[in-house]
This record gives sequence, C-alpha cells and structure tokens, in this order.
Amino acid sequence: MTPRHFHQRLAALSLLALVACVSPSMAQAPHQNKIFGGYFEEWGIYYGGYTIADLQKSGVADELTHLIYAFGDVTPASTPVCAIDNPSAAYQNASLPSVSGKPYTAPLYGNFGAILQLKELHPHLKVLISLGGQAGNPAGWVTAAAAPAGRAALASSCIDLFINGNIAAGVRAPGLFDGFNIDWEFPTAADKQNFTALLKEFRAQLDALSKTTGKKYILSFDSPAGPQNYANIDLKAAAEQVDFLTIDGYDLATPADKQTNEASSLYASPADPSSDGARNIDAAVKAYLKAGVPAAKYAVGFPLYAVGWAGVPNVNHGLYQNVAAPAPVLLADGSGLCPNPDKKAPSPDCDTILTPGYLTHATIEKLMGKHGYTAWYDAARVGATLYNPASGTFYTFDNAASVAAKTAYIRKNKLGGAYVWAVNDDPAGSLTKAIAAGLK
Repeated sequence: MTPRHFHQRLAALSLLALVACVSPSMAQAPHQNKIFGGYFEEWGIYYGGYTIADLQKSGVADELTHLIYAFGDVTPASTPVCAIDNPSAAYQNASLPSVSGKPYTAPLYGNFGAILQLKELHPHLKVLISLGGQAGNPAGWVTAAAAPAGRAALASSCIDLFINGNIAAGVRAPGLFDGFNIDWEFPTAADKQNFTALLKEFRAQLDALSKTTGKKYILSFDSPAGPQNYANIDLKAAAEQVDFLTIDGYDLATPADKQTNEASSLYASPADPSSDGARNIDAAVKAYLKAGVPAAKYAVGFPLYAVGWAGVPNVNHGLYQNVAAPAPVLLADGSGLCPNPDKKAPSPDCDTILTPGYLTHATIEKLMGKHGYTAWYDAARVGATLYNPASGTFYTFDNAASVAAKTAYIRKNKLGGAYVWAVNDDPAGSLTKAIAAGLK
C-alpha cells in the first residue's frame, strides 16, 4: 500500500443530476470473467474531498466488480479484535453527499451509509473491508495468528463488526460488506504457517455463516511483489483459502530509493543498473504461478499515482540517475510548488496526496507537455515517465499505453484481473476506465 494520506474538504453533488443519471435498473455486472477492484481510502473524504458519491458520478462504479474499503484495524491487544479506524468518516459524518439522491437514514451516515446506497444501485458490486494496511500495527496480526484461540477470536470479531454489521451501540448495517481483504504487511518467516492458519479460520467462519444466510462471502489477501516478503508466505496453501489475491504491481521503486527507476514496470531490462530480475510485474507473476497460485486468482495492482524524485541529472530522460531527495509536493494543476504541504493545515489547491515523492494521476495529467515536463515511454519495460530538466524533477507512472500493454498481458496469461490503488487519485476516472476497457 501507499503512504496513508489524511486530508479535509467535502465535495457537493447535485441530487437532481444523480437522480436523472442513475437507477438500479441500469446496474450491470461488468467484467464477468475478470476481477476489477478499486481501493477507496477512508480518509480521502477530507482534504481530497473524494466521496463514494464521486464513484457513481464519474461512472467508475459501473466498471468495478469489487470495491475495497481501506482500512479496518486489528488492535494490538492481548486478544486482538477488529475495530473501525475513523468512526466519523466511517458512519458518523452526516454531511457527505448522497449517492442515490435519497437521504441517509440515522444513525448510519458517512462512508458506510454511502456504500449501502451504492450497492442498491449496483447489486452485483461486492464490497470488501481491507484489514490492516501499511500504517496498521503488525503486532495484532502476529498475536492473533499465533494460536487457535486468537485466530478464532479475531475472525469472529471481524465478522460480527463488518459482515453482520454490528457497527456500534445502536448502529447496525447488515449487508454492508461482502467479505475481507487481509492486508498484513508483512508476515515474517516465523509467521509463515500462522498466516495460512489465520486465513483458514476466516474461511471456515465465513463458510459457516454462509450456511445460515445463504450468501457467499469473499476472502482475499493483499500480497507483496518482493521476494523478500512473499518468501514468508506459503503461497499455494494461502491461495487455496481465498477467492483471489491482490498482488502489488506498484512501489517497485519508491521515493526513498537513491536512484530513479520505474515503479510499476511490466518487464525487466538489462539497461536497469539496479535490476535483480525481480522488480517487475512479470517476475512476480511467474514466481506466484510457479509456487502454485492459480492464474485465475492473480489480480495485478495498478497505481493511480506517480512516484517522483528531485535533483535528477539531465541524462537518459532522468531514468536510472542518482538522486538526493523525493520530488516536492506540487499544486494540483502542476503550475508550481505547494506552499504548505503540511497535512494538518494544507494550503488549498495542492496535490491531494500531500506527500513528497508522490502525485495523483489527476495532477500528472495536467503536467503532460506543460510546465517544462516532457513525457517518455519505455516500450521494453512498459512504463511511462515525465522529466523536467530545468527543475531536475522526474516521475514514473502508468499511462494509456502502459495500461493497454499490461491488460493485454493479463488477458494473454489468463490472470484473474486487476485492481487500482486508489480510486480517489483518479477522480475523473480516466485511467481507471482505461484499465476496465483493457480487461474486456
């Protein structure tokens, strides 16, 4: 996962426009043979101002098979349980725009109330709660997974909270979530068997619930692309417990690196001086399939954001150059630097990630051929870059060409599908829709 971004601004939508353009009868089941998931950041409703209603307004909701809500917490207690990370954003905020044009019903507001409206419009859409994430405390996972009683207690608490919908005292939302995306970042070698056992416990309890409700519940887990991390997972055994895996296809290079590189390339290249043969999507796919993960359960991650560096020499379009620092935060229109990227009190009109070394796809689109930036496409590795020689700033990201090549790869190799992190970084849905089209 990417660094968590905490922002504040609320968007307003026209109820008349929503009523006119959406209805349950229009809902379809897109990509019947492919998974297409989208992560939604709980905190994106603040500074970024991106809400569940925007998924509907942009048409992105029409394309998704799975919406993955990030994140639910696993408490670092002696007996870990599931918890809601931000109750205000999750179910208390009564000022969020309606998805369907209907008023929210007290006491369920916030993102959770909006999700229920979205599901009314899209009966085939499955909504998962992602548990953990990069900012999550791995201690809870380690403790819970270490013994049968802990695994049973954690799975039971998560099901009661998110599947049965016992959100809080007096607040119930049955049918809100259709399953889980386990995002333990990351099991160590000592956790290898316990991780599989934890998945088995979740699977067993969900299957038991299915016998009572008649509903099929989904279980997935987010899995790393790096061998140093997936070596600590029994990939074949873990995959047997889940419906699919969301496997990171991004952050293969990060702003912390001291040399520019492509962060989401499909293939390796001898030209890459830092390449160990593993920092590309194709290498991860081959390793997972060799380990026994069925191709149909492999969902490839696509970034809806760019990774960037500053102080980049004007050599080779800025690629493979030694650098000193992550790129600074830009204004959302790319015209200059964000004057105050402090997340607690950000300046208006800044890129909404508000994190050095990262830009939303929305801002990247505004840099194309402007403000001194020149685009370059690496057809051999499949990756797009932007470079500004005057400022020495370099970005790596996905564009229409890389998306077309990657989705063709998914189809050719009969992989399960794709997912994006995160929908709020592409508010117009242009890149998201291109991925959806490529999966068809």
